Amino acid sequence: MTVREQSIVQVTGNTLRTADRAIPILGKINEPLILILEHVLSHAECDALIGLARERMRRARTGRSRALSDVRTGSGAFLEENENEWVRAIELRLAGLMGVPAAHAEPLQILHYRPGEEYRPHLDYFTAEQVANNRISTLVMYLNDVEEGGETVFPALRFAVTPKKGNAVYFEYFYSDPRLNELTLHGGSPVAAGEKWIATQWMRRQRYREL
Repeated sequence: MTVREQSIVQVTGNTLRTADRAIPILGKINEPLILILEHVLSHAECDALIGLARERMRRARTGRSRALSDVRTGSGAFLEENENEWVRAIELRLAGLMGVPAAHAEPLQILHYRPGEEYRPHLDYFTAEQVANNRISTLVMYLNDVEEGGETVFPALRFAVTPKKGNAVYFEYFYSDPRLNELTLHGGSPVAAGEKWIATQWMRRQRYREL
């Protein structure tokens, strides 16, 4: 008999509740835990995040070395820690949703993809053994509706999440069984028409910043 591993987010029913809202669960996989979530951000918050980041966008980079790579096209920008009061309110909501203290969060990253741009399948956690404070979970939030393409795909699990403004996909990879962690291999499909804006929140195992 296989014993199910403990999840970070404890799901009871079809709704996750944070301090300021109830978030409907549209879909779920149990191991590894993957949740498709509705109304994580309001449309006004989505527009504000895009507006805040638009003039800061630079070609996106990958890995701990922050190198340029064809694996990841598109552009990105990190918001400052505690950028302003409403960004802090969003960060606190996301921490409550993800079940991890906000001090464990990396700064929010905003990403923009034009037609043909993509992020090929990859793992969000670092595989080097010397990484003591590794990532343990990810929340990808969709800041606009994409005309065509741009899905978040999980090839090992054979499913994809269609971008929808305000919605998000959550997944975690802190398990003791590395096979579960490896199932979170994911990517952003090329945008076929229109553009794609997302915000990503990564959580670390230990405190990552002061709040």
